[in-house]
This record gives sequence, C-alpha cells and structure tokens, in this order.
Amino acid sequence: MTSTQLLKKRNFLPLFVTQLLNAFNDNLYKNAMVLFVVYQVYSSAEAEAQFSAIASGLFILPFFILSALAGQLADMRDKAKIIRWVKGAEIVIMACGATGLYLAWRATMIESVAIPLMLVALFAMGIHSTFFGPIKYAILPQHLERDEVLAGTGLVEAGTYIAILAGTILAGWIPIEVAGVVVVVMAVVGFITSQQVPPAPPTEQGQKIDYHVFRSSIALIRNTMKDREVFYAIMAISFFWTIGAVLFIQFPPLAKNVLMASKEVASLFLVTFSIGVAIGSISINALLKGRVSARYGPISVIAMGVFVVMFYFVCKLWAQHVPTELMDVPEFIIQPLAPLVLGTLLLIAISGGMFVVPLYAFLTTKVDAGQAARTVAANNIVNSGAMVVGSLLAAGLSAAGIPLLEQLLLSGAMCLISAWLGAVLYKAEKEAALAAES
Repeated sequence: MTSTQLLKKRNFLPLFVTQLLNAFNDNLYKNAMVLFVVYQVYSSAEAEAQFSAIASGLFILPFFILSALAGQLADMRDKAKIIRWVKGAEIVIMACGATGLYLAWRATMIESVAIPLMLVALFAMGIHSTFFGPIKYAILPQHLERDEVLAGTGLVEAGTYIAILAGTILAGWIPIEVAGVVVVVMAVVGFITSQQVPPAPPTEQGQKIDYHVFRSSIALIRNTMKDREVFYAIMAISFFWTIGAVLFIQFPPLAKNVLMASKEVASLFLVTFSIGVAIGSISINALLKGRVSARYGPISVIAMGVFVVMFYFVCKLWAQHVPTELMDVPEFIIQPLAPLVLGTLLLIAISGGMFVVPLYAFLTTKVDAGQAARTVAANNIVNSGAMVVGSLLAAGLSAAGIPLLEQLLLSGAMCLISAWLGAVLYKAEKEAALAAES
C-alpha cells in the first residue's frame, strides 16, 4: 500500500492529523519563543547560544525522566485514551505559554516573568511529548498491516516535518501576540481530532506499572537492549540526535551572527530543513520498497556529514562578504551564495531523514506489539540523554569561545560515528535474517 492510500484509512488518518497538529503547535510555540528572545532580548552570540541550549535542555529533560512511565502506560492502557488525555493537557499548557508570549509582546517583566513562564510551558510541552511520543509509533503496528508499517512511519515522519515547516514559517512571520492565540486554538483543534482515533487496547493484560521512574527506566533499557538489532538501532538513533541537538542549538545564533539573516530568513532556513527531512522520509520508503532495513543507513549519514562540511565552507565564503545589517528575505535571496546555503541545508536534511526513518520502524517491528511502546520509550530515554549531552556540548563550546561556524565541523565529524553504528546495525540485521532462514 502506498503512503497516500494510508491517508484514506479510518484507523490511520485521525492519528496522522492529530500528530500533524501536535508538531505544528510545538514548533510554532518553540520557534516564536526562541526567535523573539534571540532577536529582541539578547545581543551577543554567546548569550543567544546559551539560551537556545537551555531551552533545548528543558524540552528534552522530561524524555529522560518520564519515558519509562510513558512507555508502560502506552503498552498497558488504551493508547487512544492516553492520546486524548495528553491533548487535553496541551490546551492548558499552551494557555500558559501564550500568556508568556503576550507579556513578552507587551515588554512587561520580560526576564523576570515572561521568559520563565515561556520556559515552564516549554518544559510542560516536553512532558506532553514524552507521553505522546511512544504512542505515535507503537500504535502503528496495532492499526496497520506489517507491510504498511514502514509506509506509515515514513508518512508520520514526513507529516511531522511538513507541520514543522508550517509552524516554523508562521513563527518567523506572524507577530508574537498572534502566535499566542494560534497555539491555543490549535491545541483545541488537536483535542477534537484526537477523539476520532480508534481504540488501541493493550495486547497484554494484567501487567503492573512501576511508578518508580529511575528504577523503571533502568529496567526498561536493560530489557530492551537484549535484542541486538534494537540495541544498535537505538544507539544509532541516539548518536544521530546528539548531532541534531548540536546543529539545532547552533542554528538560530549562527543565522543571525554569521549569515546576518533576519528572523524571517532564519525561518526560511528551518523551513528548508523541514522540507528536506520530509523528502528523505518518503524517499527511503520508495528505495526500500516497504522493507524495514538499515541498508542505506551508513551511506545516508556519511552523505549528511559531507553536506555539513560543505555548509561550513559555504558559510566561510559568505562571511567574507557579509553585510553589517540583518537581511530580510528579498535581500538574502539575491545574494550570489544564497542558493548554495539553501541547497546544502536541503541536502543535509534529506540525507538525515533517509538515515533515521528506517531505524524508528525497526523499533516497532522487531519486537512484539505489546512491547512496542516500551521499546520506543527506551529509545526516547537514551535519545534524550544523548541530546542533553549534545546541548551541554554546544553550550560548553560557546562558553569556551569557540566560534559557531567552527562548531559545525564537529557535527560533520560525528556523522562518521553514526555511519559506523549504522553499518554495525545492518550487519546484525543480515545475521538475524540468516539465522531465521536456517
């Protein structure tokens, strides 16, 4: 079944739309907040990078602490009911965030109240996403046929990044006070669509939930990592997101201070990145013809590293002719190197999407359906730990005075380790296939 045919299925479309709205709202809020603070509050690259790192760390922290509980709930309770509870909570969270955005717009107690309020809402959205994350992947094998799961995963990923695209565009272009209204409205609409997600009851009955978050996290990771393929998939995804965390934190201050881009142009960069990941997500499904495999993982992430280094050199050339004032979109587009900046960003994103999408499909197809959400949750714990390391690394590099542009080279070099992990995973996949045949 093709990805577009899945959109006609009653057991897929409501989840897809709910996830779409979730990603849209997340990114409209996060980008509106970060772009406002970077462009309107702070005036030094170091302070901007550190704020970006703090914001990223706060959003990621709940994944590290609560993913084990979220995974247990998703496997032991009706997933559709959890989605509805989570989407109801989003309305309250976005009301809090919108209040912070409004105070920022009014220039009222920006550093004492508005920014802390916005960060509290961001942390709460991290909790919201921690509980929603395992479900959006684990529910797919329960509602779709096995040969539809990769297409469904790719479609969810592509839809996610299309939604990120829309949220990012709006964040860069609409006034901050309007963004505050939109995030609340979208939270309400997302709650309404969540009511249409079909029931997804637990496949295993009578299991008890361990509410001790640290003990359950350790036990969850230990149990999940017993499967070699799942272990290597989680390690590859986690290292990939370490690179991603460094890149995402570097990006807003790099756009402002190296490329002299206005917040509208920074929004255009993020849009280009989102389009690329969506293209990569769909392309890898076409290449693999629906089969879940890490076959193209190593070459995809090596290509990503090459394109990151290319982006570094393009930015170096750009810096030699940089204007003294921030450029708006028309001014940026007419620059001779603008197509190269956007082109390399697009290629980084396409290759990244091609690397990571099959790995997520691994997590839900290599284990029993009753373990799928906990497997995704274990992945989220390790991922979030890796992303916190990436956030600390980015903050440390900025605090040490290492220029933002030079930090890109570290991200490119780290892609080699991701490629090695991808190759080890593919080797384990082939060994497991041979063992199954014999």
